[in-house]
Amino acid sequence: MDYADVWHRVVDPQPLPPGWLALATAGVALLAVLPGPAWRLSRNVVTIAHEGGHGLVALLTRRRLSGIRLHSDTSGLTLSSGPPTGPGMILTAAAGYTAPSLLGLGGAALLAAGRITALLWIAILLLAGMLIMIRNAFGVLSVVVTGAAFVLVSWYGGDQLQAAFAYLGIWFLLLAGVRPVVELQRKRRHGGAPDSDADQLARLTGVGALLWVTLFLVIALVCLLIGGGWLLEWPTR
Repeated sequence: MDYADVWHRVVDPQPLPPGWLALATAGVALLAVLPGPAWRLSRNVVTIAHEGGHGLVALLTRRRLSGIRLHSDTSGLTLSSGPPTGPGMILTAAAGYTAPSLLGLGGAALLAAGRITALLWIAILLLAGMLIMIRNAFGVLSVVVTGAAFVLVSWYGGDQLQAAFAYLGIWFLLLAGVRPVVELQRKRRHGGAPDSDADQLARLTGVGALLWVTLFLVIALVCLLIGGGWLLEWPTR
């Protein structure tokens, strides 16, 4: 396969998948989010998106990104330097809990346009960029394994396998974007997570942490509603 073939494979729309695929992958994604044992494993993917969101917005707002750490307990830490207050810090703090849902919404838009392989390669590029900033062994392992799955499917998978993998990943982001927000508020209600993103935002802005949690939840639900609608409509177009 020459470079022209690779380019066309990435940018050209792929054939529409069977109509049942959107519902089937939504069901599988739901099974990865709702049961506790499955969630303890799959939540690592959400942590990659969460910390990647912090890191990407830090760079976009011209903060200096020092490093990202991903831990085996599904927690993570993104360190950036710059003004301790102001729009850049606020946007960076707000990016974590919103990142999985917003990434899912963007992915759903690409799938609605038939850009399956393009979606896979965009994900690979984002993961490669994140890998450069990872500062611990578990984080490197998590990102490498996730990226390898995308590379293998995008390079060796047929159209239907690519579609199933892409749909599953986007459904997972859209559905999984809701649960961490609910868990965050549950911890806060019991006196936990005093330094959560919402509490940091409350200190930065003077707006109550509960309002920030509510905003995170609204964004997650709106992305799920819109993105899910796109995914379910596409096979019938």
